[in-house]
Amino acid sequence: MAEVILKNVTKKYGNIVAVDDINLQVNDGEFIVLLGPSGCGKTTTLRLIAGLEELTNGNIYIGNKIVNNIPPKDRNIAMVFQNYALYPHMSIYQNISFGLRIRKTPKDIIDKKVKEVAEMLGIENLLYRKPKELSGGQRQRTALARAIVRNPEVFLMDEPLSNLDAKLRVQTRGELIKLHKRLGATTIYVTHDQIEAMTLGDRVVVMNKGVIQQIDKPKEVYDHPLNNFVAGFVGTPPMNFIDAHLEKRGNDFYVKSKDFQIKLTPKQAKKIEEANLGSEDITLGIRTKDFYLESDINEEQRKTVVKIVINIDFVELMGAETFVHFKINDSSTIARVSAGGDYAMGESMTLYIDISNIHIFDKTTGNAVL
Repeated sequence: MAEVILKNVTKKYGNIVAVDDINLQVNDGEFIVLLGPSGCGKTTTLRLIAGLEELTNGNIYIGNKIVNNIPPKDRNIAMVFQNYALYPHMSIYQNISFGLRIRKTPKDIIDKKVKEVAEMLGIENLLYRKPKELSGGQRQRTALARAIVRNPEVFLMDEPLSNLDAKLRVQTRGELIKLHKRLGATTIYVTHDQIEAMTLGDRVVVMNKGVIQQIDKPKEVYDHPLNNFVAGFVGTPPMNFIDAHLEKRGNDFYVKSKDFQIKLTPKQAKKIEEANLGSEDITLGIRTKDFYLESDINEEQRKTVVKIVINIDFVELMGAETFVHFKINDSSTIARVSAGGDYAMGESMTLYIDISNIHIFDKTTGNAVL
């Protein structure tokens, strides 16, 4: 396997900048996920690494070798596409072995490798069927087998699970995790599905408008987003954003809105001081999980919660949990609460905000301050 390094990589289509001066190092054996909305540049980045798009500027290294001018077939990478890209007229055996056959690998070695990989992925009984006779999950495994059998230095995967139904996506994510642990392969995986990103990635690269917004472990991206784009994109439901005012009184800081007031902890106040903020407008971020019913608060949390009374706009029953929709300071807000309660539209409800987990973003730049 090999590491992949992107240095000042840019891709332009005329005046449109699809990838804007990005720098990224993917370590040998790492599973890294490029995450972002449609049009953010993640697939273009993957295609640049594969050699399917020509660089406008910058350098790409695979295994310490610059590959800018090396054609895709000589980069020792394997790509798994969203639509599987199987040859419909070939059997599954022929599809898997295609890359080996064009490299004139001896037939006995081809046969051994194809059968080993097919057994690994549970498709050994399908080798002599055509793609049209397979389910979506079986086609996806075939595409993976075709990539694995070549034993490339790097696997590139472009939303390979997006055509599967929800149940099969969950199952296949688990299979991909096991497969990566078994192969130890350097893998770069593109998706717009944050659940896939959080489940699969050793690290997640969040992109927007061709720019990398944050690179970190999945939990760090969720718990400590660097800006309000990352905070709003990662998490289901997304983080609640509320217009508020930061007020300094002596050595203390308060976050005020029309509906409540929060006194920041000394640790939080120190961070605000370090960011050189005073009394000014800010954006307050609260995750749905950081609202509590009184019955759900433990003794430790009682030191860091603020009480608010809200009017319920509507309720989403999700089985094991319930999402309550309401407004704070005229901002649409969602709280996740336990499913056992009886909540009704139009009723008032008492909730508690855990202030130890709130986020504060600069109103102008969108960058995280707290």
